[in-house]
Amino acid sequence: MSSQSFQQTQKQTQTLVLAPQLRNSLKILQAPAVELRTSILEELEVNPLLEELPIDSISVEEERDSAVDDEPDADEELDFDADDYSILDKMSEDMREQFAQENSGQSHTTEDEERRDHFMNSLTQGVSLQQHLIEQAELTDSSDQEREALYYLIGSIDDNGYLTETVSDIALTARIPYGTIQKCLETLKTFDPPGIGTKDMQDCLITQLELRGRGTSLAVRILRDHFPLLVRRRIPEICRKTGTTADDVQESIEEIATLEPAPGKRFSADSNSVIEPDVTVFKDEYGEWKIVLNNDYIPRLRISGAYKDLLAKGALSKKEKDFMLERMRSGKFLISSIEQRQQTIERITREILSFQNEFFEAGISKLRPLTMNSIAQTVNVHETTISRAIANKYIRTPHGVFPFKYFFTPGYTSANGESVSNKTIKDMISHIVEDENPAKPFSDQGIVNLLKEKDIKIARRTVAKYREELGILPTNLRRRYD
Repeated sequence: MSSQSFQQTQKQTQTLVLAPQLRNSLKILQAPAVELRTSILEELEVNPLLEELPIDSISVEEERDSAVDDEPDADEELDFDADDYSILDKMSEDMREQFAQENSGQSHTTEDEERRDHFMNSLTQGVSLQQHLIEQAELTDSSDQEREALYYLIGSIDDNGYLTETVSDIALTARIPYGTIQKCLETLKTFDPPGIGTKDMQDCLITQLELRGRGTSLAVRILRDHFPLLVRRRIPEICRKTGTTADDVQESIEEIATLEPAPGKRFSADSNSVIEPDVTVFKDEYGEWKIVLNNDYIPRLRISGAYKDLLAKGALSKKEKDFMLERMRSGKFLISSIEQRQQTIERITREILSFQNEFFEAGISKLRPLTMNSIAQTVNVHETTISRAIANKYIRTPHGVFPFKYFFTPGYTSANGESVSNKTIKDMISHIVEDENPAKPFSDQGIVNLLKEKDIKIARRTVAKYREELGILPTNLRRRYD
């Protein structure tokens, strides 16, 4: 029988701990306009020293300056009456009551309420691919562990509907037996839309045919055993290897063309999200570019004058004074963080406008390659600050609303020495396919040749990659027959 012993060891490690104020500052920097308003309103509820300004009142910056000037010295000695601590509770209660009254609205009749319910219940709402799959998973007769495995699998599906992780990796991450994950994957493949949860296009098309009861058909044989020949449309070779006629192979190809190569595409992952641009860039009547930050969703704040007067009167105990000073510092930090957020976003936007000026003038075809590091060096902040500042934020331009990240993209150098963004190249490929003859669609090499005529030299495999990212089918599946 082995003996057990216990001993103490001392180990020195280095860890990074973010202070609460720094975490809040990063949260404010990362939040888009709509979410930021929610965070500010939550702070207003718990901090009685903060109050919201009317829209036409003094600016945040002016209030911040006045708040700093009016703050009492934290070390100043004051004589307070402990019984006066109830004043804080009473004022907070009064503010909550006033807020409730102001937001209670007018009374509604039963008929008004019925009309409202009918209107809200009549609204249609898009369902994301993940929501659609989760609803089906909840209807399955599965154990808790199997349902958890299904959720992990659903979370590993990309926008096309393909599984992005291997079964073994998911089993290790979820700490669920491999056999359970494999069993649940087979269950997932029976969900709608057909072909969901497959590993690639080939597997997806085969699965769809099997679900149709065509698992032994010539089309499945071609997909499973001769997929590279199918992609290159080598019909004579397929006929020779399968021992069938050209008509049989052509009929199978037409059946394959009716399948959905990307079953997840008809769902929108962000169909229910609210997109409200944080910045608008436009030309004024004099032809000058202007940058306007969206302040509609950001409450204008100041430190309450009533509480400052209460501090100045010297009618509080040390405990009360410390409480109010802590709340005042918290309020000032929030105001400062909001101001810093707006300034950072404006500076980033100004640099994007300067670098991508041709895009704002002419559109996507003039988008240039740009990295966050280059903007970070110009703005004189760390690259991670740029990443946080543009996260989940959008910019309204004369050519539409785009996420900030859209403007940060790698690219290529054309034959004439100009930098071309990969998004610009994707846009060119998209237009080439849109304008092609459906009876004679361009091959990937054909697209390469057309781009070469525009002084853009990229490899055929790069065109194939961009085509797949755009959801454009291969040449043989785009071809239409009269």
